[in-house]
Amino acid sequence: MNAPTETTSEKKRVWGIIASFENAQDIYHACENIHQAGYEKFDSYTPFPVHGLEKASGLKRSKVPIFTFIGGITGFILGNLIVWYMGDFDYPLIVGGKPLYSPIFPFPVTYEMTILLAAFGTLGGMFLMNLLPQYYHPVFNHPDFKNATDDRFFVVIQRKDPKFEMNETFGFLEKLGATSVDYLPE
Repeated sequence: MNAPTETTSEKKRVWGIIASFENAQDIYHACENIHQAGYEKFDSYTPFPVHGLEKASGLKRSKVPIFTFIGGITGFILGNLIVWYMGDFDYPLIVGGKPLYSPIFPFPVTYEMTILLAAFGTLGGMFLMNLLPQYYHPVFNHPDFKNATDDRFFVVIQRKDPKFEMNETFGFLEKLGATSVDYLPE
């Protein structure tokens, strides 16, 4: 686990440093320490959700609910417009002396359109905010990363982090109690 000395050309090919941890408590405390140390471009990979890990990592609230809200409002307005257009212009039919349009009439259509477009907004927002689909990521090249879906916990600090220094970051992750620390090639 000693940081190997690398030439300048090899340093340019390093995407980041990956550290492996044994359990959820270790990765939680590691993410807290990494965030407190001032690192910004790091990510954690766990086989199951770890409660509070996003807060320990210093992540901000997701922007996906904004997409959901915009989709819901669009569905509400579109549902009302559809019923208004059909009642007043497309096929105006007076039944029992009732008005051609009332805000009560389109309730089922408006409700369903609101739910449908809010769901589409959520799905679209998730794809945009998570940069999906992402068919390749350098972390997939690490030989032990397949265990992230089974029983291993990983933290990756990217080289483009402003605080990243090759040997210092390597040593820092070792001090956090990582079971293994390794360089990730691009």
